[in-house]
Amino acid sequence: MVLERVQIILEQDQRRQIARIAEQEGKSVSEVTRELLRLALKERQKRQIERAAQLLAEDYRSDPELTAFTALDGEDWDAAR
Repeated sequence: MVLERVQIILEQDQRRQIARIAEQEGKSVSEVTRELLRLALKERQKRQIERAAQLLAEDYRSDPELTAFTALDGEDWDAAR
C-alpha cells in the first residue's frame, strides 16, 4: 500500500473521537482515519450501485432485448447437452 501525506481539517469532536478510538485500539490516529475513510468510501460505493440497480430495474424487467434470455432461466442446461 502506497501512502500519501494529506492535510485535512476536522471538527473538534471528530478529532477527539478518532483519538479516543486510536487509543482504545492501540492504533495511530492516521490508521484509524484511513480505516474510517475506507469504510465510508465502501458504503458510498454500495449506495451508488444500489441506486444504479434501482434505476435500471424497470428496463431489465420490460426491455425485450434484456429479457430475451429469461425464458432459459428454468431450463436444465445439463439435459440440453
